[in-house]
Amino acid sequence: MNDRGHLTIGGCDAVSLATQHGTPLYVLDEATIRARCREYRREFGQRYPDSLVIYACKAFINPALALLLQEEGIGLDVVSAGEISIARSVAFPADRVYFHGNNKSHDELSFALDWRVGRIVVDNFRELGLLADLTKQNGRIQDVLLRISPGIDPHTHNYVATGVLDSKFGFPLATGQAEEALGKAMATPGLNVVGLHFHLGSSIFETEPYTQAVELVLRFAVQMKDKYGLRLAELNVGGGFGVQYQLGSPPPRQPSTPKSSHPQSSGCVNSSRSTRQD
Repeated sequence: MNDRGHLTIGGCDAVSLATQHGTPLYVLDEATIRARCREYRREFGQRYPDSLVIYACKAFINPALALLLQEEGIGLDVVSAGEISIARSVAFPADRVYFHGNNKSHDELSFALDWRVGRIVVDNFRELGLLADLTKQNGRIQDVLLRISPGIDPHTHNYVATGVLDSKFGFPLATGQAEEALGKAMATPGLNVVGLHFHLGSSIFETEPYTQAVELVLRFAVQMKDKYGLRLAELNVGGGFGVQYQLGSPPPRQPSTPKSSHPQSSGCVNSSRSTRQD
């Protein structure tokens, strides 16, 4: 707040901005965004040197923000051809782009393959079949992650819990569909399964659900190594830490000494919604 009692964003008077530009008005503070990017990279990097922090473009994206994230060494989580187009327009490194979502179309997948997107996060059997056909047609091998639903309750609102058994996202572990999908993906010539992904939800104020989910997914990875020869190069841990709106509800804090149950559990860390509330 300034001396006039007005909200300030990046040193700018919000009332003056609204008067000048009208409302609704979206204001982004570049210094805050860069500081948060560096904080996440520092905290994950000092624990797991081979890690990547990924920003979810569905929060908000435009060419200016994409360039900023590129400069800060952040990856992009995209869910549409439009978001891929923005990444392409600023020559964002394709190997740091992850194509996510549970309703990718044939054309969107083809577009992503043509651009040689870094990873496609496979969400369902329909998508698995589309990718099998497309990679066969263009003669390419695409790196993919399988989205696993670990069946963990993150203790958030039901509408934003995405890792529970009855979620519409991913392949459930408990039903055997995760293993079935892994077997099919491993047997598809055009797909290179480099890792696994799970996403617990948004507005999460606890770290224990992540611990439980990581242990379950890594146990599954060990089983799949024995059965199908899976070599887990990346584990993509997704979800959104809660934003503190009340004094009694602080966001979760990482312990000073990290614990890891698997040396490769940090291949890719998705901290995509660290600065926003879904």
